[in-house]
Amino acid sequence: MNSVEPKHRDISRQLLSEIAVGKYGSTGRLPSESQLVKRFRVSRPTVGRALRDLQAEGLIERRAGSGTYVRRQAPGTTRTRQLGLLIPDLGSIEIFGLICGELASVARAHEYTLLWGDSTHPEADQDVNQKRAVELCEQFIERRVSGVFFAPFELADGKEQINHRIVERFSSAGIPVVLLDRDVVPFPHRTNFDLVSIDNIAGGCLVSEHLVKLGCRRVAFVRRPHSPPTVDARIAGVRDALERHQLELPRDWVHVGDPEDLKFVRSLTAGRRWDGVVCANDLIAAQLMRTLEKHRIRVPRDLRVVGFDDVKYATLLSVPLTTVHQPCRDIAITAYRAMLDRIAEPTLPARSLLLTPRLVVRESCGAYLPRKEK
Repeated sequence: MNSVEPKHRDISRQLLSEIAVGKYGSTGRLPSESQLVKRFRVSRPTVGRALRDLQAEGLIERRAGSGTYVRRQAPGTTRTRQLGLLIPDLGSIEIFGLICGELASVARAHEYTLLWGDSTHPEADQDVNQKRAVELCEQFIERRVSGVFFAPFELADGKEQINHRIVERFSSAGIPVVLLDRDVVPFPHRTNFDLVSIDNIAGGCLVSEHLVKLGCRRVAFVRRPHSPPTVDARIAGVRDALERHQLELPRDWVHVGDPEDLKFVRSLTAGRRWDGVVCANDLIAAQLMRTLEKHRIRVPRDLRVVGFDDVKYATLLSVPLTTVHQPCRDIAITAYRAMLDRIAEPTLPARSLLLTPRLVVRESCGAYLPRKEK
């Protein structure tokens, strides 16, 4: 029987994720207890316990007569047991907030401090965000952190150059780096850094095998420009599964564009060539489904759609989304252990630690459509 997580832990986990993405700005002030009670619809003792958990981990401080604030380290201070967290897409990709929250908890349990900063802001352009990431890199070096968790930039022009600049700077400073989710080089190439991720090739195989079992014979893939290497790995997995079933793969089966662009979606659906679509992630799937609805194409009756990541809103879409679950806690624990190994033995060969994907079946794939009578 699956155990239900206590409500106070769920609250502390959500607040921790919000702290990680810099939601509380320069002041670092959290909402009041009464505001949190109203937001989470729980009792004041439950909120109080969640805040005490964060306070015990050293992540917040409660000032009498003032409120609750994110605990920030004074500039220029150094500690011997500090780990850096450099996630440029932290505020825009949900799974990174969850992974960072878990990393913070695991690090605290082992008497390490996890340092993070606001490396990306949605309102800023990519040049500003890249500059902030480089500044944060230099701050970590000045603090002499023991190691850095880094998720390279995606969806940006010149991402390869800035990603290489960051990892090379850490390497020259003698600071171990563990990559999260993706490498800094195109798939299938690898750098000489540890990488912790879900097995994206297996995930691509999983969703495409599922569509084939449901009767799909013409499967397309939708991605955005400048996608990370993880997306290429997912495409490779989809291709492998479809070829093993001896299904035709037209030259244009991978579509690159904006799923919110009606013109792009019309080109995808022209002639009803496809009966299933695998999306690079859940956000693309959600945007595509909304545009399909405007185009009066019904999911899943007219077109079956699947995503990747299993973000929270996947269950809240008008048609709940079939997707591949990202095991954020397991990724965090694996990454933390990889970091300890790398700190203890810097000469270890670079490792790719890939976690097993899990398919989450909901309505968008058509699994629950009534079967046609023969």
